[in-house]
Amino acid sequence: MTKNKPILQSIFSRRMLTAFVMGFACGLPLLLTITVLQAWMKEEAVDLTLIGLMALVGLPYTIKFLWAPLLDRFTLPFLGRRRGWMLMAQIFLILSVVALAFTDPVKNPWMLASAALLVTFFSASQDIVVDAYRREDLADEELGLGSSLYVNGYRVGMLLASGGGLIMADYMSFRAVYMIMAGCMLIGVITTLTAKEPEVAVAPPGSLSEAVFNPLKEYFSRQGALLILAFILLYKIGDTMASAMTTPFYLDLGFTKTEIGAIVKLFGFWATIAGSLIGGIIMLRLGINRSLWIFGFLQAVSTAGFAVLARIGHSLPALSAVIGFENLSGGMGTAAYVAFMASITNKKFTATQYALLSSLMGVPRVLASAPTGFLAKNTGWEGFFIVCTLIAVPGILLLIKFASWNSEEHK
Repeated sequence: MTKNKPILQSIFSRRMLTAFVMGFACGLPLLLTITVLQAWMKEEAVDLTLIGLMALVGLPYTIKFLWAPLLDRFTLPFLGRRRGWMLMAQIFLILSVVALAFTDPVKNPWMLASAALLVTFFSASQDIVVDAYRREDLADEELGLGSSLYVNGYRVGMLLASGGGLIMADYMSFRAVYMIMAGCMLIGVITTLTAKEPEVAVAPPGSLSEAVFNPLKEYFSRQGALLILAFILLYKIGDTMASAMTTPFYLDLGFTKTEIGAIVKLFGFWATIAGSLIGGIIMLRLGINRSLWIFGFLQAVSTAGFAVLARIGHSLPALSAVIGFENLSGGMGTAAYVAFMASITNKKFTATQYALLSSLMGVPRVLASAPTGFLAKNTGWEGFFIVCTLIAVPGILLLIKFASWNSEEHK
C-alpha cells in the first residue's frame, strides 16, 4: 500500500477490518472478569474482601510473555502458525466463559475463581497471537492505521462487555449475560476462519530454546535497546498518573455522578474513538515517528488542561472541553504507541517480543499510579496535574535518540 492510496479504501481494506474485529474479540473478554464479575458478586452479597482478591485472576495478562515463545515456536496442523493458535485460544475462551456462567459465586467461589482464571489465560493467549498476526499481516506503512483500528475495536468490545453487560443484567440473570457474551465472541472465530494467514519471509524459531532466548538476544543487540524500553515506560506515564486520580478530582470540584458519567465516560469514549481513528490516518501520512512527537506533545498539553480546570472549578463547558481534548489526544497517543511497539518487533519472534513489550507497557499503570493520591494530597489538584505534565517530558525527549523527526521508520 502506498501513502497515496485513498484513506477510505485503506480503512475498509480486508486487513484493516480484520484488525478492528480482532481488537473487538480481544477487548470483549477483558471486563468480564473485572467489572461484570464484580457486579455479579456484589449482587450475590459476596464479601468485599473476596471481591477484591478476584483481581488476581488478571495475572495472566501481565505474565503472558512466559508462554508466548510456545506460540512462536510451534505450529498447529491446521490454519497455519498464527490462525491455528488463534482459533484454539478463541474456542477455549468461549468454553471458559460458558463455564464461568454456570458457577455459583456464593456456594463455590473457588470454582468461580478457577473459571475466571481460565478466561483470562485464554484471553491473554488470544492477545498474544492477535498482536503477532497484526504485525505480520500489515505492511509497515499500514501499522499506524491498523493499530488505531485495533485499539478502537478493543474499546468497543470493552464497552459491550461492561456497559452492555451491566445494562442487560438489569433485565436477565448474569448467567444469561455471560452466555450472550460467549455468543458474541463467535465473530472472532468467524474472522479467524475467513482471514488469510500472514506470509512471513523469515523462518520460525528452530527450537524452544531459540524461541525463549533469541528474542531477548536479538532485541538487546540493537543500538538504543534500553532507551527504547525507557521510552515505553515513560511515554504515557504523565497521562497514566493523571488518569488515576481524575474521579476524585471531578467529585472534589462538585461535579455530580451523572455529569461525570455523561461527559467523562460517554462523551469521553467517543472522543477517544475519534482520536484513535484520526491518529491512524495521520500516521498513514506522517509515519509513526513524527506522529509520536506530535501526539506526545498534545498528550502533555491535555494533562495541563486539568490544572486549568482545577483553577476554573465547577464548569460543564470547561469539563467538556478538557475531556474532549484529553481523550482525543490520548486516543492518538495510544494508537501511535501500540503501532510503534509493533514496528520494532522482529517477525521471527513477533509473539514473544510483542508480549514482552506490551507487558512492560502495563507497569506504569500499576507502579506510577500508586503514589498519585499522596502527591495530589500534598500538592493540591493544580500542582498535581502540573507535575503530571512535567513528568511526560522525558518520555517525549527520548524520541531524539531513536525516533527523531527526520529518522526512518523501524522496519
